[in-house]
Amino acid sequence: MSAQSQMRAMLDQLMGTQRDGTGSKSLKFDEDSVCKTFLLGCCPNDILSGTRADIGDCRKVHDLALKADYEMASISKDYFYDFDAFDHLKSFISDTDQKIEVSKKRLAEQQAEVSAEVQGKATTVQDLNEQIRKLLVKAEELGMQGEIEESKTVLSEVEKVKILKQEAEEAYKNSMPASTYQQQKLRVCEVCSAYLGLHDNDCRLADHFGGKLHAGFIQIRLKLDELKKKVTERKSEYEAVLLTRRMQQKERNGEERRRREKRYSPSHRRRHDGYRSSNSNRKSRERSRSRSRDRSYKRRSSPPRSRRSRS
Repeated sequence: MSAQSQMRAMLDQLMGTQRDGTGSKSLKFDEDSVCKTFLLGCCPNDILSGTRADIGDCRKVHDLALKADYEMASISKDYFYDFDAFDHLKSFISDTDQKIEVSKKRLAEQQAEVSAEVQGKATTVQDLNEQIRKLLVKAEELGMQGEIEESKTVLSEVEKVKILKQEAEEAYKNSMPASTYQQQKLRVCEVCSAYLGLHDNDCRLADHFGGKLHAGFIQIRLKLDELKKKVTERKSEYEAVLLTRRMQQKERNGEERRRREKRYSPSHRRRHDGYRSSNSNRKSRERSRSRSRDRSYKRRSSPPRSRRSRS
C-alpha cells in the first residue's frame, strides 16, 4: 500500500465517510452488505489473515470509514450489532471445535492401526523406563543409608538398562513407517486445531503459543466469551427490538400488498383499459381529422385539369 493510500485509510478510520465535508459514499454502515463483526473489530477473516487458517476475504464489506461512522453513531444509539457478531463468531468457533474433534479422532485411528508387534515393542520401551526409574530410586536409598558401593553397583545397572532402552527404541522406530512414528508423537491444539509434537522443546512450543495463528484464535475465543455475556444480559431488550422491527416490516409488506392488489384489481384494470381505449379513440379521431384536412388542402391547391391542358 502506498503512502497516499495509508494516509487515506487513516483519515477514513478517524473521520469516517464525512471527512470531505459530505458523505462521499452511498453505502451506509447499517446496510446488510456491511460486515457487522468487522464494525466491532473481530471478524475472523481479518484476524487470521496470513496464517495457515487464512479463510480469505470476507463476503461482506469491510471499510474503515464505515467502521468510524458506526463508532460515532453507536454513542447515541444501540444498533445491537454485538448480537450479529456473536452469532458469527459462535458459528466460526463451533466449526473450529468440530475440526479439532475430527483431527483428534483421525489421529487416534491412525495410531490404532499400529500392529501388535509395534505395540509390543513400545511396551518394552515403557517397561525399561520403569525399570530405570526403580533402580534410580534404589540407588538413592542406598546412598542415603551410607552404602556407597552398593549404590554405585545399582547405578552401573542403570547404565546397562539405558543401553537396552536405546536399542528397544531403535527397534520400535524401525518397526513402523516414518510417518506413522511421527503420528505417535502428535497431539491436537485445543485452541487453534494445529498439530503439536509431544516432545517439542520449549522454543518450538513458545513459537506456536506466541504465533499469530494461536494468538488469533485466543482473541476470537475471548471476544466470543465477552459477547456471550453481553448478549445474555441484553437478550430481552434485543427481543423487544426484534419484535418491533418485525411488526414494522409486516406493516410495510401489508401496505405493499394492498398497493399491488389495488393496481391489479378488476375495477382498476377497467378504468385503466377505458382510459387507454378513450385515449386511443381520441388519437384515432385526431388522425382521421388530420387526413381529411390534408385531402381538402390538396384539392384546393390543385389547378383544374382543363386549365392545365390549355396552358
